[in-house]
Amino acid sequence: MQKEGAVAVIASAMFLFAVYNAVTLPPSPSDQLRDNYRIIFFHLPSAISSFVAFTVTLVSSILYLTKGDFMYDLISKNSAKGGFFLITGALISGSIWANVAWGAYWNWDPRQTTVLILWFVYAAYFALRESIDAPADRARVSSIYAIFAYVTIPLAYISTKIFFSLHPQIESIDIEIGMPLGIGILSFILLLYAYVSVNCRLDRIEEVVLSE
Repeated sequence: MQKEGAVAVIASAMFLFAVYNAVTLPPSPSDQLRDNYRIIFFHLPSAISSFVAFTVTLVSSILYLTKGDFMYDLISKNSAKGGFFLITGALISGSIWANVAWGAYWNWDPRQTTVLILWFVYAAYFALRESIDAPADRARVSSIYAIFAYVTIPLAYISTKIFFSLHPQIESIDIEIGMPLGIGILSFILLLYAYVSVNCRLDRIEEVVLSE
């Protein structure tokens, strides 16, 4: 696991660098937001990397159904788990921002609502896995479910484009904000990779121990 450890250390250093640059930026000119806008440096990386995680789950589920290799099921499960943690962070940080910007933690904005639906759909994915004992049946049914569950990802993304939404739209961004934001996003994706890789290895070790 030395490779994953090195990736995690590098990703953590990148994230700390992004945070340092974020906190040294000047406050927002808006009296309402001031320093609250800095939460985007956690919120956006969490949201984007969760979408990456669920995409990995989708691809791994398709590969399991076509190839029958249980390793793909492990990748699918652990990537979904990482994505679930990340989308939970995005929901919480988004609610904190909404309380300052809109005066309430929850406003049933289209983006908030569709992301909440996404959260429940993937929470049900784990409940489904726990309800099936046979490994082959669990992997097959979970893979099929994950494929259909993925529709919540584009739905959450386009929700602000097809419905009226107060959620801010990022059309352009300057280098002062874009650089630490990009580094933060990359650091989260690298941490996701390390998390999924380590957990897949641990699952394989557990399988060997239980089979002996």
